Amino acid sequence: MRWYCHLYVGEEAAKKRYAVIQKIRRGEKSRLVYVITPPSGGNNILDIYQAAEFFHPHYQERDPLVLGVALGYEEALEVAGKIVGEMYRTTGGFSLETFLAQKDSER
Repeated sequence: MRWYCHLYVGEEAAKKRYAVIQKIRRGEKSRLVYVITPPSGGNNILDIYQAAEFFHPHYQERDPLVLGVALGYEEALEVAGKIVGEMYRTTGGFSLETFLAQKDSER
């Protein structure tokens, strides 16, 4: 698992940022913790996984990039919306690869 250098964190997750990230890194299964990643396929812009599901070998084999973390599904939707909104404002479209490349070049 890789972590995005500009990690997006929901408001509630931000209050416990260190603990939330450590739970994910240690593979602790929590039904409240969600991760946002690039899409695994199809026409999706992003994927949202419950951390408990995220640690199945199928997901770990593809070495996912964690773009955001959230506590609760609604907060995960808000974080994903924030990413998509910023993506559109930055690139004028919905290409995640273009957006991440632009964000990385701004560093």
